[in-house]
Amino acid sequence: MVPWRASSEGFVTREVLDWYGRFAEGRPAVLVVEATGIRDVPSGPLLRIGHDRYLEGLEELVSVVRARSHGETRVLIQCIDFLAIKRRPEPEKFFARFLAVTDHHRHALADCLGRPELRDGEDGVIRNVLAGASVEILAEVLDARELEALRMGFRERVTDLEQPHIRELPRVLPALFAQAARRAERAGFDGVELHYAHAYTMASFLSRLNDRDDGYGGTLEGRVRLPLEVHRAVREGVSSSFVVGCRFLGDEVIEGGSSIEDATAFALRFAEAGFDFLSVSKGGKFEDAKAPKIGQAAYPYTGPSGHECMPTIYASGEGPFGRNLPLSAALRRALRTRGFQTPVIAAGGIQTFELAEAALLRGDCDLVASARGSLADPDWFLKARLGLGREVRRCQFTNYCEGLDQQHKEVTCRLWDHRKDAEPGAPRSKDGRRWLLAPSWSPPETDSP
Repeated sequence: MVPWRASSEGFVTREVLDWYGRFAEGRPAVLVVEATGIRDVPSGPLLRIGHDRYLEGLEELVSVVRARSHGETRVLIQCIDFLAIKRRPEPEKFFARFLAVTDHHRHALADCLGRPELRDGEDGVIRNVLAGASVEILAEVLDARELEALRMGFRERVTDLEQPHIRELPRVLPALFAQAARRAERAGFDGVELHYAHAYTMASFLSRLNDRDDGYGGTLEGRVRLPLEVHRAVREGVSSSFVVGCRFLGDEVIEGGSSIEDATAFALRFAEAGFDFLSVSKGGKFEDAKAPKIGQAAYPYTGPSGHECMPTIYASGEGPFGRNLPLSAALRRALRTRGFQTPVIAAGGIQTFELAEAALLRGDCDLVASARGSLADPDWFLKARLGLGREVRRCQFTNYCEGLDQQHKEVTCRLWDHRKDAEPGAPRSKDGRRWLLAPSWSPPETDSP
């Protein structure tokens, strides 16, 4: 989870250390540090690992987790790459500054309006006419990408091969991921989780919507090629004891997108290549996101695929619990049938001991991951282990936390951030309205025999 606690330059802050330190107190087997950018580019309060200057803070983060988990928790860091996305513009600004006027616009506008003089119209004239045109006229004159840029904000795609930096991604990304992994190992992390899921660059290469014609798209082999090359570069750049796994989608849940059949083929290729684990997610794509308000950027968890990625109690009659388990079970079954023992991690609405244990006993997965459930109560697995399940603070799956993430506000949980009994000196959010950390908890002392 991205808690938006890094500095504006991507450095580890005291708030980041406190955040992961609090989770470490629950002594999870593994703690995966948030999606962290591999490029040394401005990206707001998102952690970065794209330069050596970030090492000192990352080293301290690892040390905090080791200390506050009493050495019980291993630490991975999730590495991501992402393409550019712009905020939804004011229509007047879009037509005045962003639209590249072509003869297609002139001719289509002339035909739609019955104004032949527009065929030779100056750019300024065409822009003014478009700015005052109806929705129906714009749908006839603008192409699909232009309409999207107007209604959603401009978004780069891995298929924009006319852009040199997009065409060069297969040449550039393996080295960037490998450099990030080497920094992670130098900082003391136990491994990396390569982020091949949701709305990020690598997921877009795996998608059925990727129709690149340069050998890195189209066919299944073409789509999996770059993810395999990234893994190979990372694996060659770190020690043999350093863990290298990935998170990817069992189902994109978008029209024309990848399904469990694609994911099964990818899982087999990943296992064959020697990935140390496969973490399975679902949905979370831009393609079906709701249109943002003017001045805001599209958010990939607002449409049907996003609701499947982070389901709420209102998602459907099935409820939010364990919705991804059929995907992890199918992938694990396919791997075992082919003789691969690669661990499969399940996630998505698993926050009770009973549900987690049942998934493991059925063979749906080898490990269980918990995000929102652990946000609600970072100690829930420790409480269950000690037989104190009655004390677990259960997530209510309202996605209060996700709403804060969408606004790039410090992520908290509604179950604890408005409490009246916070510890003296407990940190507050920038707006002063919310507590930044879950309440502290200590196991009850027992009498010695």
